[in-house]
Amino acid sequence: MLQSKVFRKKLLTSKNKRLLAVIALFNLQVVILPSLLMAQPNADKDSSYFLKYPGSITTRFYVSQKYTDFNIQGNDGAKDIKYLPNTTLNMGIGATYKNFSLNLAYGFGFINNDDDKGKTKYLDLQSHAYPGKWSFDLLGQFYKGYHLGKDVLSTSDKGYYYRPDIKVNLLGLSAYRVLNHTRFSYNAAFLQNEWQKKSAGSLLFGAEMYYGNIRGDSALVPSSSANQYPQAGIDRLQFFSFGPGVGYAYQLVVKQHFFIMGSATVNLNLGFSTESTGTNKRKKTAVAPETFFRFAAGYNSSTWSLTANWVGNRLPSRGAASVKNYLLHTGNYRIILAKKLYPGEKTKKLLKPVDKILNFL
Repeated sequence: MLQSKVFRKKLLTSKNKRLLAVIALFNLQVVILPSLLMAQPNADKDSSYFLKYPGSITTRFYVSQKYTDFNIQGNDGAKDIKYLPNTTLNMGIGATYKNFSLNLAYGFGFINNDDDKGKTKYLDLQSHAYPGKWSFDLLGQFYKGYHLGKDVLSTSDKGYYYRPDIKVNLLGLSAYRVLNHTRFSYNAAFLQNEWQKKSAGSLLFGAEMYYGNIRGDSALVPSSSANQYPQAGIDRLQFFSFGPGVGYAYQLVVKQHFFIMGSATVNLNLGFSTESTGTNKRKKTAVAPETFFRFAAGYNSSTWSLTANWVGNRLPSRGAASVKNYLLHTGNYRIILAKKLYPGEKTKKLLKPVDKILNFL
């Protein structure tokens, strides 16, 4: 599902902290899947395994949290430096009608009381679409402001080592063919507009590519720990990687309604990285396996759904300084309560303009 924060560029550079907080907390999600990518018609699936509800409106209430963190691996015996963003836990509502979804979320203050960690300004766009035979993922993530864990290298009375200057940008695309699309449904677990009634799984194969940029105003490794990390002095890392992958997804269904779904792909990516120390640059070409996983569990039916899901990605990049890696972790947690509604004749008339637009797309 395409997820974005509504913002204006001039506000991102503003010193008005209140506006920046609103930008970081407000989340607008819109999905319009072109008709070429729509799920296959009912004839192209086994209804004894899962059901579609093309005329229904799936409404939902949810809580979610996104993240993009990165680790710097050290010498043997040294713990990874784990930079974490201070993202918000959001509450939202939304609806899905045919191939269109609209979700609105906001990070309310009463569930976000962790300012001691420092501020993170971020725009996190994630689209996870499952049109029938395919699974697509689009990532566009832009973060600024990171902290370490509680009492790690901290000299602050708040207990957190905070780097407001560190930025992480990541762009990514993956596409996987779902071989058993007639019996296995990703949408049942993640969009709640379908219902998987019997256990089924599917082999997956496809490819992906990523571009990333991590930088700070000074060295990414704190000076107090420089002797433990071969990346000492590095203030910027750029990388590009791509490669083919395979995987498997399976949804276990108990008594038609209760389910656990797991999915994982492994890619053998060829990566090109550049480390910078001021104006000096070192380049590296290496092969590093990448993993993309999905997990969901809950209750589903023709009307109500209660689901917890997690989509995550582990993306390594090999530095030129040593065999040690940089690791990016990105993902999204969600808990969703959804209900499928079946519009009456009056509502169907009101939806006719929407149908024309969706049919045109």
